[in-house]
Amino acid sequence: MTSGFFEGIEKVRFEGVDSDNPLAFRHYNPDEVVLGKRMEDHLRFAVAWWHTFAWEGGDPFGGATFERPWHPQDDMGRAKLKADIAFEMFELLGQPFFCWHDADIRPEQGNFADNLRTLEEITDYIGEKMQDVGTKLLWGTANMFSHRRWMAGASTNPDPDVFAFAAATVKSCMDATHKLNGENYVLWGGREGYETLLNTDLKTELDHMGRFLNMVVDYKHKIGFKGTILVEPKPQEPSKHQYDYDAATCIGFLRKYGLEDEVKLNLEQGHAILAGHSFEHELAVATAEGMLGSIDMNRNDYQSGWDTDQFPNNTPEVALAYYYVLKAGGFTTGGTNFDSKLRRQSIDPDDLIAGHIGGMDVCARGLKAAAAMIEDGGLETELTNRYSGWETPAAQAMLESNLDDITARVLADAVNPDPRSGRQEKLENYVNRFV
Repeated sequence: MTSGFFEGIEKVRFEGVDSDNPLAFRHYNPDEVVLGKRMEDHLRFAVAWWHTFAWEGGDPFGGATFERPWHPQDDMGRAKLKADIAFEMFELLGQPFFCWHDADIRPEQGNFADNLRTLEEITDYIGEKMQDVGTKLLWGTANMFSHRRWMAGASTNPDPDVFAFAAATVKSCMDATHKLNGENYVLWGGREGYETLLNTDLKTELDHMGRFLNMVVDYKHKIGFKGTILVEPKPQEPSKHQYDYDAATCIGFLRKYGLEDEVKLNLEQGHAILAGHSFEHELAVATAEGMLGSIDMNRNDYQSGWDTDQFPNNTPEVALAYYYVLKAGGFTTGGTNFDSKLRRQSIDPDDLIAGHIGGMDVCARGLKAAAAMIEDGGLETELTNRYSGWETPAAQAMLESNLDDITARVLADAVNPDPRSGRQEKLENYVNRFV
């Protein structure tokens, strides 16, 4: 028996590029083989429980615009109704995965014991739904940023009692993720940062954050969790400055605290923009260091300075993102989570379906374009040619040399190199052939 929330909406099917059905896939065909693997297995799509079901349509200047049958989200009956409707949507879309924060799936109780009780109850219920529908958990995480207790951070909080509450909360969420056979566990430091340096001890807070993450890794091994621990970079918002600023900052942090072999990155397109980067930049940094774990695929409005979390609709950007994912060998435990939300004026149930259809189609087009570039090899050929001078014995020897010997060589050979074109316009034209 269904809830009736999606009444009149049929299971979404692939109908091809000529379809004019707004609730059909035009590009995403889960069984289409790309580079020897089914498209569904490449992309590993996941629905974000928070933006899709928990978000009520508010913004910094106005309250809720969505009127859902599970609102207000303050008791277990409505939490279970929300789960029922979530799995109905997963079935309609054929979604292989979903993701959650603890506060998305259970009502806030105000104390840890009752939060733990309701989390265990709702994850038992969700586990039954997973068995019936077949949708799996890509990752779980803890919301340690919404409640007022987290206003000065979680693991970085100056109050040791808040640190303890955070540790217990993460343990409970790791247990729940493990129980549901989740493939990853994510830590996003929504308020791990500062509003002003006037009241902030940076070294202490970073040391506490590093120790906290080491505890998480230790607990992963204790319970036999086989998934990947992920951290998610974001530069700001809500904090003025967050410690997990971008991919490079996170990699440096993980190395400082001895975690580089235990933790990988969950990268989000919207967060890359807030950091002043492109998404492919963040992916290139992570893949160069072997640290790519998973991605949140969304976009920000380039005319807005905040995290708008819109569904992706820019195929060239998405194609370059998947180009780096494919170059890294593709996802293992990770996948493509739609950390995306409807616009607050998009209030109908079918808007939820249409938003995901559009995002999935754009990702499918991007994946196929990226795969075509990989198969063609044009970008790799250009890279090989541009750096070919370093393949000579003399160039390799120089890297093991010193400034005195290199200077003597320059003087002896009268080296006066002519610059060579970077061919950027030609490379951009090359990419546009595929997208």
